[in-house]
Amino acid sequence: MEQTQKGGQSSPALRRDVLRWGAAGVAAAWCVGAAQADSNWPSKPVTMIVPFPAGGGTDAFARPFSAQFAKQSGKTLVIDNRGGAGGNLGAGLAAKAAPDGYTLFMGAVHHSIAPSMYPKLDYDLERDFVPLALMALVPQVLVVNPKKVPGDFKAFMAQLRSNPGRVNFGSAGGGTSHHLAGELFKLQTKTFITHIPYRGAGPALQDLIAGNVDMMFDGLGSSAQHIKGGRVKALMVSGNKRNAAFPDVPCAAELGLPDYTVTTWYGLWAPKGTPTDIQVHAIDEVRKASSADEIKLAWAQNGAEFPNITGPQFGAFVSNEIKRWAGVVKASGAKLD
Repeated sequence: MEQTQKGGQSSPALRRDVLRWGAAGVAAAWCVGAAQADSNWPSKPVTMIVPFPAGGGTDAFARPFSAQFAKQSGKTLVIDNRGGAGGNLGAGLAAKAAPDGYTLFMGAVHHSIAPSMYPKLDYDLERDFVPLALMALVPQVLVVNPKKVPGDFKAFMAQLRSNPGRVNFGSAGGGTSHHLAGELFKLQTKTFITHIPYRGAGPALQDLIAGNVDMMFDGLGSSAQHIKGGRVKALMVSGNKRNAAFPDVPCAAELGLPDYTVTTWYGLWAPKGTPTDIQVHAIDEVRKASSADEIKLAWAQNGAEFPNITGPQFGAFVSNEIKRWAGVVKASGAKLD
């Protein structure tokens, strides 16, 4: 996710840091990997806990990566969907897994928001995990059910202002980026929309398509196929530029919201205590996957970047995100429903 300055404006400094961190992380992985080249990890199937139900944004990247991992390593990467509590149930399970390299955790931006939203968590993202790699950066998109909400942004805003609280938005759960993206939108547009939390982006999207909720702030990765299929209508992509995968969707800056920048990101962790040589090999598998044609195509179709920020550099990125979202939570007054 792009760091924002006051008011949500993207910071060029973070983009420079992202590029620097990515280069440093990959170089470090190569250096350590050379010294640990005799490790035979993985020697059996690996489980990757995905803390949301199937069909959400995390799945959109976890499943192509799983297939590529099996192809290049010769061992299966089993996806274990453990949805609930805004992604925190699966995170808690992953934190308690044996640190032997055979349980990985694919979390998301939601987990950097959770410390500011949940008074009690049974895990600590920075204390209980080893950061492996930032896997994808994806812009948020505002999608609506066109049968319930106008498909034109100007008419949509008029409806919000004339019916405060009557229009609702679904999210992957309280405290997720979907929720906070909505709170930030309300803050910047001075509107009120009712929040409806779900147990993941997949169930929320299905209810949006069915007409049970009106709109959603979603990562482009999970909404892309539904936008292309005409099941939902994209009104806006966050940030100050259009997304190459959806060039007809206007960006927030074009629509009078220059400070509305929300980017979903997904990352890979291992439980704390996972041996260093296994960490290095896992990072190397990510690096190999990022250059595969199948992965490049899947990421492009979902409007995503594969930044290749790894190890401690990814950990520093996460620390900054935790601080950033704490500021958004405080400014918006967001609370769990």
